[in-house]
Amino acid sequence: MSGDRSTLARRERTALVETMRAAGPEAPTLCDGWTTRDLAAHLVVREFRPDAAAGVVLPVLASRMEELRLREAERPWDELLGKIGGGAPWYSPLRYVDRVANAAEYLVHHEDVRRAGEGWTPRDFDAEDLDRIWSIATTLCRVSLRRVPARIELRTPPEIRSTRAGTVSTGAALAPVVGITAAPVDLLLWAFGRDAVDVDISGAQRGIDAVKAVSRGF
Repeated sequence: MSGDRSTLARRERTALVETMRAAGPEAPTLCDGWTTRDLAAHLVVREFRPDAAAGVVLPVLASRMEELRLREAERPWDELLGKIGGGAPWYSPLRYVDRVANAAEYLVHHEDVRRAGEGWTPRDFDAEDLDRIWSIATTLCRVSLRRVPARIELRTPPEIRSTRAGTVSTGAALAPVVGITAAPVDLLLWAFGRDAVDVDISGAQRGIDAVKAVSRGF
């Protein structure tokens, strides 16, 4: 990454705050049942309460995380956005792994707000960002699709120009072939369980059925 160019995670954090501010606290998101206020409260708990944020992956802590999220949602809207925009506090592990842990988090949630509204259009990213997004998306797809009885080819559309974005095969060599074609951002959103995406799944029908049966989301 050259010069003083900010990381993808930091740029998406800033952009998300701006988009949320423009949308207002009661705007819809792609997160089931959540408004922008709900989503903002979730992000604050995730970064400011590491003792409870593990509830994202540990069911035993999920109720505690939800209790704190509901409490944070009562804060004034501008205060919530200010806490998000300022980044994780010094005592949060996320402050020190921001580039790794938050690139996908903030990009996906930014699109959760953008794509829940009408008239959204895909954003343009440069080749460096596309490489990063594609790398994250394909890694997540390999994890979620690892048990699918098919050879899956993750592909970008021909119009995508990037140094890395392209076909990535995963799965058994003799299994039926399924192609998943999507731009890096759409593939990332699809891996996170979102459906407001442009993703084409083609190939052997039994392989397609197996891919569509997979539970997506992280």
